[in-house]
Parts: sequence; C-alpha cells; structure tokens
Amino acid sequence: MAYLSVIALIPLAAVAARSTDNGLDGFWKAVSSPQAVSALELTLIASLIVVTVNAVAGTLIAWVLVRDEFPGKGVVNSLIDLPFALPTIVAGITLLALYGPKSPVGVNVAFTKAAIVLALLFVTLPFVVRAVQPVLLELDTDMEQAAESLGARPFTVFRRIVFPNLRPAILAGIGLGFARAVGEFGSLVLITGNVPFKTQVASVFIFSQIESDNVTSAAAVSVVLLLASLVVLLGLGRLARRGERRHG
Repeated sequence: MAYLSVIALIPLAAVAARSTDNGLDGFWKAVSSPQAVSALELTLIASLIVVTVNAVAGTLIAWVLVRDEFPGKGVVNSLIDLPFALPTIVAGITLLALYGPKSPVGVNVAFTKAAIVLALLFVTLPFVVRAVQPVLLELDTDMEQAAESLGARPFTVFRRIVFPNLRPAILAGIGLGFARAVGEFGSLVLITGNVPFKTQVASVFIFSQIESDNVTSAAAVSVVLLLASLVVLLGLGRLARRGERRHG
C-alpha cells in the first residue's frame, strides 16, 4: 500500500487538489469551456471507436496466432508487441511519414480525425491480443470438438462455448486499451496538427494549457480523463465478473 500510494495515489490526489485551486466554480469553468469540451468529446469518441475495432480485430488476431499455423508466425507474433516497445513520438513520426502529405502510398490523412483513430489503433493494438491469447492457449478444445460432433455449427460453437470464456479477457483488453487511448499523447501530437475544435485531443489540449501556464485548467481536464477511465475500467470489470458468475 505504501508503494502504491507513493507511485500512484499521492500523485493522483495532488492532481485532483491542484484542479480545484480556483474552487469548484473554477474547476467547472475549466472543464466546460468550449475548447475543453471539444477536446474531451473528440478523445472519448475516438477512443470508443478504437476499442470497438480492436475488440474484434484483436480477438481475430489472437485466434489466428493460437489456432493457425503459417510461415512467419513468430515474426507476426513479435510485431504485435512493437507498439509497446516503440516510443510513441516515433510512432507519430512513422505514421506521418506513411500517411502524411508526402505519403509513399498516396494516402494523406494527416491533420484529420481519421489520423487520430489510426494512431490510437496503432498504439492500442496489443492490449486485446495479449489479453485474449493466453486464454485461448489454455482453453480446452474437447468441448468444442464434442459440440461439433453433435452437429453444432462453427459460429454456434464459438458463441456458446468459446466466447463466454474469452469475454473477461476481451473486456480487460478493452479497458486497458481505452485507458491508454484517452491519455495518448506522443503518437498524436505530430499527425493531428493540434487544431482546436477539429483535431485537438484532450492530452494535447492539456499540454497546451501547461505551455500557457494554466496548470489548474490542465489539472481539471486531467481529472475528467482520470474519472472517465476509472468509470470504464470499473464498469468493464463488473461486466466481466457478472459474466464469469453466469458462465460458472
């Protein structure tokens, strides 16, 4: 508890306290300003889109890596972790070089909302994959084979047998991916252009407020992001526990 307090709880409490330096009215004024609301809405909407895509794509990738054999499987499995190892600012440069004004593939999404989704998809890709993969590895396939021998179709087998076992892992990956997406900065600061009311996400808005020596406003918006992530993580955790009880 002492370690957890020093590393996480005390700093978070300091941010929360700093956000109310100007009182609750000042806090509300900071988080309800048009620019802050626009940045928060864009961040939350983009994060929800990203975790929805990754919930499906990440599960499919994990399934292929566990159940299928193909040339280069080890390389693909290693590449999944690349967003973890790569500094996020390098990810931003990479995406800008590939999908920017001088794109070698003729695709330019720089300084658009599509660039935000693209960057967040890149940095959050591993979360669902690495959450689902161990569960698939440990999943007993005897029940699947028994269901197939009784005439169950593949989709029915997945829906009735496989998915209930994967659901807690998928929800855990979604929660971690969402928390990462709402706080992502490095991969977004270059490719989004930081245009207020258009492509400015909450993390970049917070940075701009700090640069303007408006630390209290930056702390207030940070608290909103923290609360949003906490609510999503707690909600997904509750859904996972409810699913486990029902399945059990």
